[in-house]
Amino acid sequence: MSFSIETKLGDLLDNEATKAILEKHMPGISTHPQIAMGKGFALSMVAKFSGGMITEDMLSKVNAELAALG
Repeated sequence: MSFSIETKLGDLLDNEATKAILEKHMPGISTHPQIAMGKGFALSMVAKFSGGMITEDMLSKVNAELAALG
């Protein structure tokens, strides 16, 4: 399975390798009190509702590392 910012957040958090990438660029995302609400949505969609906490720069860096996983 390939991963990207279009992958559901829950799937990214359930995989240790992809979770590590998220935590690297967005420290604390996996333990955020409201994270459960976003698990069914793509990371790119969650970013739109993050109130600026997840920036475009973060998304591009995360997407590049996720793509490198193959």
